Amino acid sequence: METGLDDRRYLIPFRSGLLPQMFTGTLVIGGGVAGARAALAAAEFGEVIVLCKEGAEVSNTAWAQGGIASVLAESDSFGAHESDTLSVGSGLSDPDVVSKVVAGGPDQIQDLIDWGMAFDRDESGQIQLGREGGHHQRRILHTSGDATGRFMQQTLTAKLRAHPNIRVFENCFALDLVTPSTEPGSPVVGAVTWHARYGLQMIWSRSTVLASGGSGQLYRETTNPRVATADGIAMAYRAGASVADMAFVQFHPTVLYLPGAPRSLISEAVRGEGAYLRDETGERFMVGVHELAELAPRDVVSRAIVQRIARTGSTHVFLDATHIENFAERFPGITEELRLYGIDPQKQLIPVHPAAHYCIGGVRTDASGKTDVPGMFAVGEAACSGLHGANRLASNSLLEGLVIGDAAGKLAGSAAKELGLQSPISIVSDIRPSEHGVLDIEDVRSSLRSAMWRNVGIERAGPMLTDAVHMLEFWARYTFDKIFDDPEGWEVQNMLTVGHLVARSALWRAESRGCHTRTDVPETDERFAVHDQWRRGEQEPTAVPVDQPTGVPT
Repeated sequence: METGLDDRRYLIPFRSGLLPQMFTGTLVIGGGVAGARAALAAAEFGEVIVLCKEGAEVSNTAWAQGGIASVLAESDSFGAHESDTLSVGSGLSDPDVVSKVVAGGPDQIQDLIDWGMAFDRDESGQIQLGREGGHHQRRILHTSGDATGRFMQQTLTAKLRAHPNIRVFENCFALDLVTPSTEPGSPVVGAVTWHARYGLQMIWSRSTVLASGGSGQLYRETTNPRVATADGIAMAYRAGASVADMAFVQFHPTVLYLPGAPRSLISEAVRGEGAYLRDETGERFMVGVHELAELAPRDVVSRAIVQRIARTGSTHVFLDATHIENFAERFPGITEELRLYGIDPQKQLIPVHPAAHYCIGGVRTDASGKTDVPGMFAVGEAACSGLHGANRLASNSLLEGLVIGDAAGKLAGSAAKELGLQSPISIVSDIRPSEHGVLDIEDVRSSLRSAMWRNVGIERAGPMLTDAVHMLEFWARYTFDKIFDDPEGWEVQNMLTVGHLVARSALWRAESRGCHTRTDVPETDERFAVHDQWRRGEQEPTAVPVDQPTGVPT
């Protein structure tokens, strides 16, 4: 039965020759940590355009409270950081990628310091290092306690704006990557974009870096900002790129849970400083669940919370930070947020519940961000480099964005310089208008997010996943025959595409591994110790061994 999910190469009809034209050496879609770092590296070779869906400061990076992991202490080592990453990755992390990213951390930290980012320091002037879930050493750097991402975004955005080779286009929605043909393997040569003031535009590029961020808005309960609607993964999928490991969605264990309040993140660094998880009876229930107790990997803690909630019949559990001295000084942002709701964390327990936090799967790349589509790179949360495997080690994502973003930007910029000037080509997207009635797009969005939370959440099972696949296909039939003229519709089409990929991947992966838990197949099955790669038009994934290099073009 046709669903429309794989039928549409482009979201809208257009003729490239009739649209305004812009040209650049490297196009970077996304201005978060990975996109900004890639743009700065590419700009050393020539012109760069950075597209930001909203303002340049609006990104998942800016929302990151926890920090960035890097080996700086003498008591720590690259080997120890690699070991923690591989352990949490549950057999699916690519060792070569892990080694490259971990080793690249100190240099990237020094670059940030040189660019003006101030990390928290102790009385002797040494950088303070915290600890988070899955880490056996203190290696997490913070700024202003719980505002690391916000300050990192400000630092990188300032560098972007000051660079003479970089143009930042804000409030510009990338609809689709463009290719000379619709055949697999056709190179990406730019993107078709939309701006509320300027309308549709063609941006031609010699290299394109996809850094569009996450997919957290697929879920009703999420820590992600409103912009995280899976646009980049959907664009890449339509352009013929392989996406991988989509079943693995990480849920953050501790999100403020109050009726009607936003699901504000309570940083893992709070547990790193010694906060306890308690149920409604006051029992500290993580003791005995894992040797690291509250600092167990996020999948372990999230499952323990939902199981405890089910057992007690409550709606949430509590984070106890009442014994942490100087909480307000250590976590000023969280303290201010809690006070808005009348909670003093030094005197009261904080009601918390897990929420969707990070999409581990994405566009499949190698250790330098190359995809299997010529001319296209992917970095950050939109990519699947193999670093995180089946579960992301806390605070490794900002590190990945910096290290692989830098590598991808250098390759993209160098390739663009070698290719020289580019002439526009004729791209025609001919889509017939729908003959069906008007669709309530907000109702589809709301239903999709509820279905993903209910059926493809922290704990899944085969029948629930099958239902989710069928529901998404049903909604897609009545959504993909429409032509929308604003981001509201395009976002929902992208969310349906990627939600369907997540549900199909989770249904295919008949095991429990990392942050993918199937209650009907609770054991890990070594037959699934592979990356499941999906491509547009193919009904089943390709199983790729972990130690096999990504099939990317040179």
